[in-house]
Amino acid sequence: MTDSKVTPLRPRNKPSVNSSKTPKTRKKSHRSVKTSLGNARLLLVWGILLIGMGGLGLNLYRLQVLGAERLANKAQQQQQVYMRPYVPRRSIVDRNGNVLASDRLVYSLYAHPSQFKVTKAEVATKLAGLLDLDRRELLEKFAKQKSGLSLANSLPEDTANQITALKLDGLELIRQYSRLYPQQELASEVVGYVDLDHQGQAGLEYTQQDLLEPKIRTLRLRRAGNGALVPDPMSEGFIDFDDKHLQLTLDMRLQRVTRSLLKESLAKYQAKRGTIVVMDVRDGSLLALVCEPTFDPNKYSKYDVSLFKSWAVTDLYEPGSTFKPINVAIALELGAIQGNSIFNDRGKLKIEHWEIKNHDYDTVGARGRLNLIQVLQHSSNTGMVDLIQRMNVRQYHEALMNLELNQRAGIELPGEGAGQLKDLQKFLGSPVEAATTAFGQGFSLTPLKLAQLHAAIANGGKLVRPHLIRAWVDSEGQTSAHPEPRPLKTVFSEETSRIVLEKMAAATTNSGANMNIRGYRIAGKSGTAQKASPTGGYYENIKIVSFVASFPVDDPRLVVLAVLDEPKGKDIFGTTVAAPIVRSVIDAAIAIEGIPPSQ
Repeated sequence: MTDSKVTPLRPRNKPSVNSSKTPKTRKKSHRSVKTSLGNARLLLVWGILLIGMGGLGLNLYRLQVLGAERLANKAQQQQQVYMRPYVPRRSIVDRNGNVLASDRLVYSLYAHPSQFKVTKAEVATKLAGLLDLDRRELLEKFAKQKSGLSLANSLPEDTANQITALKLDGLELIRQYSRLYPQQELASEVVGYVDLDHQGQAGLEYTQQDLLEPKIRTLRLRRAGNGALVPDPMSEGFIDFDDKHLQLTLDMRLQRVTRSLLKESLAKYQAKRGTIVVMDVRDGSLLALVCEPTFDPNKYSKYDVSLFKSWAVTDLYEPGSTFKPINVAIALELGAIQGNSIFNDRGKLKIEHWEIKNHDYDTVGARGRLNLIQVLQHSSNTGMVDLIQRMNVRQYHEALMNLELNQRAGIELPGEGAGQLKDLQKFLGSPVEAATTAFGQGFSLTPLKLAQLHAAIANGGKLVRPHLIRAWVDSEGQTSAHPEPRPLKTVFSEETSRIVLEKMAAATTNSGANMNIRGYRIAGKSGTAQKASPTGGYYENIKIVSFVASFPVDDPRLVVLAVLDEPKGKDIFGTTVAAPIVRSVIDAAIAIEGIPPSQ
């Protein structure tokens, strides 16, 4: 057998003997690369995490530190809701509890024609009768805009219920409160009115705004995560609302009579305007205060703004002869005359270049010697000039100032006028100043101020404060005194007041004013004054007539003043035009207020 040489086969892919790396070396190299890549990835991840954490930290710093206050306020706005519950404005009543002003629930109606499920004509037909509007007018409104169309305001609750019962889509009723004046124009210039924002704009509604509108605390609510409102704990006394109402001194029974009488007289004499004041002489409370023409506060937007005031309180005029009893009281108080003094009625006289004469000089002439009763009865201008000339002019001016002619009386109504009286230098500058003041010309005051001065004569010389507010009253009848007590100022002695009142009563009995009422003595004085022109001087044929009376003389209770501005016709005097009004008011006051006759 022959030996043969076997050559071993070289394995495939076997590295050659000359290869620089062995298999072990190559495996280690792969592991090293993988490790390097893993470390790099790890560093990258950590780097990203660190950067992210840094960014979060910076953002957290921005939110928690830099923007903390802003974000807290924003969160509070989102999480808390503030609500102010509506509380009705306090009511106003007269002395007997009759409501003059109160809040009522009303509705405003809006239409959204784009949401109507029936035809516009059908909606208009159903609403026309309820809203007292023409069907065509409603259709025209529906055609103007697709949504938010105002159809009616201040709808009463029963009308709103009828509209709801129609079940018409596209109609929206908004509930609100409105001020109601059930007496309408009866006491409008006293009560005033509130606007659409419930803010007083005239009368007591304006001056007593802070008291008539209760102070209501704001309710704070929290909003939960689901949007529900959750009330925060409320402070003690939050719902402790009072039910006070403002009680006035007015008596609506007497107010109604006086307004009716004034309207009749204005129509009869075609006067521009008029006013009546009824005041309690003991404390200055006003039982009636009317001005005509006036307005209905429920429809104030339809009236001229000049009617929103009580001109008896705001406007000045020259009182004429109704001021003569005041001058008599001043002369008695200063000791310049006595109750039995005699005066010379010359009919007419001339001071410097000014002529002064009696109103009836052309028919009667000079009357000669007159006592105080006759001077007042005949309303003698020249007799009053004789009276004034017996006083020291400086003392006379001081006495007029002591009556606070140039000051406001302090009534609670807005815009009260302060009288105008020339200063001492001008008053002393010419003797005609004191002479014209003797019969009520050359100075001016308000009708309210004149009533206050006559009340001082009737009550024994005390200058009482005219006022309309009697008290604040709650549901239990508890009252808080109002107005604040004011020290009474004595301007005349009781003796002076008694003498003047008696002289006035005697003059009234013998005058043509027809003020005789069985069982009652009345002290009155008429006034017929030329109306002052704003450019100076006086109108020739334009007058202001008035009459003022205090009664009963034995125990004075009331002073009544009636003033008519620019009455027209024949025989226009205070005794013929204003006196009958005062007489009728006195008759009504005796019955309504239960004033007993003299014993």
